Amino acid sequence: MTITKRDSSDSKHAGHNRPVSKPAIDVHDGVVLLDSGVNFIGEQVSYPKGKAKIKSMLATMAPGQKTGWHKHGVPTYGYILEGQITVDYGEAGKTTYFAGEGVLEAMDYWHEGVNDGDVPARVVVVFMGAEGAENVIYHPDGPDQPDA
Repeated sequence: MTITKRDSSDSKHAGHNRPVSKPAIDVHDGVVLLDSGVNFIGEQVSYPKGKAKIKSMLATMAPGQKTGWHKHGVPTYGYILEGQITVDYGEAGKTTYFAGEGVLEAMDYWHEGVNDGDVPARVVVVFMGAEGAENVIYHPDGPDQPDA
């Protein structure tokens, strides 16, 4: 029996016993849902300082339900699973997001969403925050006050 010692030079990544290579089918090459660092109103996404804290949730809005006027203290990504949501950005305009669309939410800009469809809207929401950062900041003058 012959034993051959493997030369570490044929490993492309330290700590691996075999060369690193891209698989024939790479799960990271899936369907792109969103590829941007700028949201609908033109804000460049920026991350809060501090220790990262990511929160994801499934939100459901009944037909006619509103979010109330709010903004985000952290980058927020949403993916519409079902239904539709129209977001009012005040002077920046309105846009409707439909099932199958990804959304980068406005951060430092008041906005309000409404499910103006006839079925519940289901949205996967991901807050990409930090410990101590506020994910959602509601308007101090109440839910129907867009000017601040």
